[in-house]
Amino acid sequence: MRQFTLGDIQNIYSDVLEQAAMEPIILTSESQASYVIMSAENYEQLMNRIAQLEDLILGQQAQMAVANSKMVGSEIFTTELERLAAFDD
Repeated sequence: MRQFTLGDIQNIYSDVLEQAAMEPIILTSESQASYVIMSAENYEQLMNRIAQLEDLILGQQAQMAVANSKMVGSEIFTTELERLAAFDD
């Protein structure tokens, strides 16, 4: 991943934006990463992937909670949840 100082960005902003269309660009200040510039498309893909991973983790946590449950009738409840979830597919 390429890096640019904030001073560089003032002089070559068009080049930086062209590069950001292809891959994320890190802007640095005093040798420290300060900002990231990326295309809206890459940002949306990143946010969608994060949402997918969060959903996956929540689903796994729910499965573990049900599997570890000692509630009476939890098997019936689980079966009904799986039946309802099949409608989403």
